[in-house]
Amino acid sequence: MIIAIDGPAASGKGTIARRLARHYALPHLDTGLLYRATARALLDEGARLDDPERAEAAARGLALTDFDEERLRGADMGEAASVVAALPQVRAALLEHQRRFAARPEGAVLDGRDIGTVICPDARVKLFVTASPETRAQRRALELRGRGEEVNFADVLADIRRRDERDSGRSSAPLVAAADALRLDTSELDVEEAVAAAVALVERRRAGA
Repeated sequence: MIIAIDGPAASGKGTIARRLARHYALPHLDTGLLYRATARALLDEGARLDDPERAEAAARGLALTDFDEERLRGADMGEAASVVAALPQVRAALLEHQRRFAARPEGAVLDGRDIGTVICPDARVKLFVTASPETRAQRRALELRGRGEEVNFADVLADIRRRDERDSGRSSAPLVAAADALRLDTSELDVEEAVAAAVALVERRRAGA
């Protein structure tokens, strides 16, 4: 069983994906880390984030394991990843990485922004997880404060809206719900409620509803 989870930044899709993977004993891939790792490699090289050739080379050189997540988190890396993810060359380079992961015999859970539409269009279960921009900005601000970063809510909200616009407006694999995706709005849900709602949706789709 492949569970494809898409949604904008800070919607809760990553947490839901990890919990679903644990619940169903499936491997999980946070595809956003691939774009963050590509951006990190470019920054470490002193290269421009919008350099298509350098970015493609960095993407092709990635492995799907042993990411230093501490260096890939934070507001700056999220913004950098969003810039890199808008490059068609990078998305093409990472496509097979993600599809190979999804092709495991036991299935997999993948979360990102084009899983149900591009990476795994035939996935048995597709979820589109969202929340209001204000709710997502509040969550991201709390996350960043927990990491010891100084946070201005207005700046975080502006960053969320800027990333939404870039993700939904890019020419290659824009963020959009798959036609057959089940929607989950987590604006008014805590973590446990969101996970329970996601499990219910997965079971609904597994039952053929």
